[in-house]
Amino acid sequence: MSDVSASQPHHPHPIELADAKRRIKAIFIGSVGNLVEWYDFYAYTAFALYFAGAFFPSHDPVVQQLNAATLFAAGFIVRPVGGWLFGHLADRYGRRLSLMVSVLMMCFGSLLIAFTPTYETIGFAAPALLALARIIEGLSLGGEYGASATYLTEIADPEHRGFYSSFQYVTLIGGQLTAILVLLLLQNVFLTHEQLVAWGWRIPFVIGAGLAITAMFMRRHMQETEAFEAAKSTMKRESSLRGLLRYPREVAIVVGLTAGGTAAFYTFTTYMQTFVKQTVGLSDIVTTYVIAASLIFAAILQPLYGALSDRIGRKPVLMFFGIAGTLLTVPILTTLSGTKSPWIAFLLICGAWIFTAGYTSINAVVKAELFPTSVRATGVAVPYALTVSIFGGTAPAIALFFKQQGHEEWFYYYLAGIIFISFLVYALMRDTKHASAMHRHE
Repeated sequence: MSDVSASQPHHPHPIELADAKRRIKAIFIGSVGNLVEWYDFYAYTAFALYFAGAFFPSHDPVVQQLNAATLFAAGFIVRPVGGWLFGHLADRYGRRLSLMVSVLMMCFGSLLIAFTPTYETIGFAAPALLALARIIEGLSLGGEYGASATYLTEIADPEHRGFYSSFQYVTLIGGQLTAILVLLLLQNVFLTHEQLVAWGWRIPFVIGAGLAITAMFMRRHMQETEAFEAAKSTMKRESSLRGLLRYPREVAIVVGLTAGGTAAFYTFTTYMQTFVKQTVGLSDIVTTYVIAASLIFAAILQPLYGALSDRIGRKPVLMFFGIAGTLLTVPILTTLSGTKSPWIAFLLICGAWIFTAGYTSINAVVKAELFPTSVRATGVAVPYALTVSIFGGTAPAIALFFKQQGHEEWFYYYLAGIIFISFLVYALMRDTKHASAMHRHE
């Protein structure tokens, strides 16, 4: 009798299925909002080649792109403030409210870019308004990361946190892919190059604002996480930053593990669009295809690496990124700069993603697992945003500065050096899968 029962297949209990559907729905809604936020943010990069001249008049296209990249970095400078503001909101009043407000703010920033007159029309006020819009978007994104990473990690079951939280970067990359898809449609179907330069670049920002409103209404129906509900009764009435000061080691780990990963991420996403066009010398259309295809490959890697971390731990996956990134960054970028083949360019960027995904896929869950519930969103957001401001958002501007000085290869070594510093942190830190603070609500 026991042999017969043992051979019977296990059918999930209705409660198990209902719980799984509940979690998947919550993760889908949280992820869709994340995609919209990052679409709005990346539309700036995808269309910078078309609108840079409207805000930064110059006879040198490299100077125009450097000015646009500098404003891109400015959006990152305020991200720590956004991380603190929305992290406090998420830790004090709930993850859902924080996520709703952040996506609404992104909508406002996109609309401001869409309707700002050009330099020819209003002079220096044009780049000033563009800078204001990027600051608003930077505040929004600074809060989105911490609240989103916390929400996705808390809503997942313990055995699959790495897999579920990896969808933060699937949708993050998806946001950039959506921006590139809009670019391809406008380039090839709806508008001429001249129309894109004249006014067509405004269209994606209007689309982004509409998507942000939709995402906000979807997030209104998100369920709050059980961890936050459990922590509400034990929360101390103190500022989120004061609470964060009780965890200096964890804050330092977030800074260290983020530095190399964020520099690599923004190099192989944001900067690649400019690098492939200006250094490799591919046309606008071919550049867009190469970047879009490499991002699809990157998105596929995220859940695979996330699921792997659920089986073998977070530390081995991070170590792989640190070692491979340190050793292979310079050879990949050097070879890429010398090729004229779009296929070789695509394969080299994919090669970079094979190790970069070791960071992007699991960095959210690692940070969330470092902090107890009461300061988790702030702990994830503030040190991360500060580090991204220093090493991530500045990567395109630093690369273009070296290029302008005639020493573009210096950036390759700069990136490899930062990844090596993060590798040292990975080597010394504990594996958060086995030493998680997710159960702690103090």
